[in-house]
Amino acid sequence: MTHSPKPVLAVGKYAALLAYLSFALFPLYWLLKIAVTPDQLIYTEGTNLWPSEFTFDNFRSVVFQTDFLSYFGNSLYVSLGTAAVTTLVAAGAGYAFSRFNFAGKRLLIAVMLITQMFPLLMIIAPIYKIIAGLGMLNSLTSLIVVYTAFNVPFATFLMQSFFDGIPKDLEEAAMMDGCSRFQALYKVIFPLTLPGLGATLGFVFTAAWSELLFALMLISKNEAMTFPVGLLTFVSKFSVDWGQMMAAGVLALVPSCLFFIFIQRYLVQGLTSGAVKG
Repeated sequence: MTHSPKPVLAVGKYAALLAYLSFALFPLYWLLKIAVTPDQLIYTEGTNLWPSEFTFDNFRSVVFQTDFLSYFGNSLYVSLGTAAVTTLVAAGAGYAFSRFNFAGKRLLIAVMLITQMFPLLMIIAPIYKIIAGLGMLNSLTSLIVVYTAFNVPFATFLMQSFFDGIPKDLEEAAMMDGCSRFQALYKVIFPLTLPGLGATLGFVFTAAWSELLFALMLISKNEAMTFPVGLLTFVSKFSVDWGQMMAAGVLALVPSCLFFIFIQRYLVQGLTSGAVKG
């Protein structure tokens, strides 16, 4: 009698999944562990999986004794603004690439692809000169403009792949019933693009929330710093306040988690639907 390999495969699958989750979540666990560890125990119990004592003093210090809330608000403003503007532009561009043939279409797509190939360090100096020339240094608006410019190409291709998966017959049927193209887009296509919009919003929000290089180069005033740059204030010349830095990191996870919980259904549908055509 031969035994079915299905139970063995199932056990192997779940073991692999558990190993992956452990590997992926362990840094977050360690972040929380250090955040609740008293300062005097961070180095003496550094290898323990859980401290013998725990405290919330680091969280209280971060919220009430630092400018974390200001950094937090700036990052939220920049990330939401970038996500909204980028998704709006990418949705329009993705629809145009998916539905229309026009002169220079292939060239424009090629140029957008090329922009994704340049290392950021190579173009940070020209970007800085342009922003400085416009008088937009130390402005959150400048970060929204720069982040939007760099996220629009990928977001456009993401939205285009999603529009490609929506049959053109739906729009044609709506226009045959008397709708204009805009009305067909608004009443028929837009509801079907919500998953794709959710996926794009999630991607762009995450990219803007965690971006450091441009924020570090374009922002020097404390009141305009975003959260990633603000984290560097916990590093002094001779020491690092690990407890407060980790506590700030834990607090910074809250908006991202809430945002993804809110758009989770649309995010999963958008990524899977946009991956195939037809």
